[in-house]
Amino acid sequence: MEKNQAYSHLAKWFEYLNDDCDYENWSQYLILKLKAFPLASGLDVGCGGGWFTRAFQRQGYQMTGMDISAEMLDFAQETAMKQGLRSEYLLGDISKMKLPSRFDFVTAINDCVNYIPKGKLRAAFKNVRGGLKKGGIFLFDISSKKKIEEKIANTVSVDDREDVTYLSFNRAETDGVTMEVTLFAKRADGAFERLDETHRQYLYEEEEIVSALTDCGFDLLEVEGHLGEDKTTADRITFLAQKR
Repeated sequence: MEKNQAYSHLAKWFEYLNDDCDYENWSQYLILKLKAFPLASGLDVGCGGGWFTRAFQRQGYQMTGMDISAEMLDFAQETAMKQGLRSEYLLGDISKMKLPSRFDFVTAINDCVNYIPKGKLRAAFKNVRGGLKKGGIFLFDISSKKKIEEKIANTVSVDDREDVTYLSFNRAETDGVTMEVTLFAKRADGAFERLDETHRQYLYEEEEIVSALTDCGFDLLEVEGHLGEDKTTADRITFLAQKR
């Protein structure tokens, strides 16, 4: 069966299927990080369906969301309009695309960096830096080595609901994990349709990220586990850096 690129089908269902990740608490944690600096405009790289973009917009930041998936951006724009928010959205790959304007801060939340291939990480960070004003802030996270090796690789993830069933068959690779995702989604006529797509995430350790940031002209300000947890045991690691 033909495989589609990541989030070509999952876009419609992503936020719904992730309703257990406590977006509200997560966004407040990130906002507190940003509030420590005098910031007005931001770019949310890998914005997906736009949950964090919308949360930052509600805090008064002038936001632009960016993603490689047109389907994700369609969902983000439609949702923002329904909620009366006027964020801008930009289709593009941060590892290939120089940003058209400069921002006070850039975020990349919820595994965005894990989707960047190893050989393109520095190109992505350089493009982030180029899109930041002097002293601009870069706030992002990664799924930790522990999470990828112990909780994702060589496992099967299942979420079975009334209107959609999500299956992900996760295969370990030497530098990360490949996830073969299948959705059985309910159509308007009541029948279920099978939808398949492939995801590839790369395993990054803290030292790799810090080295790339330093090489690309950032000063590292802080590294900690998700929501302030111990980074040595956390499933997610958050980085706060500033453009030199």
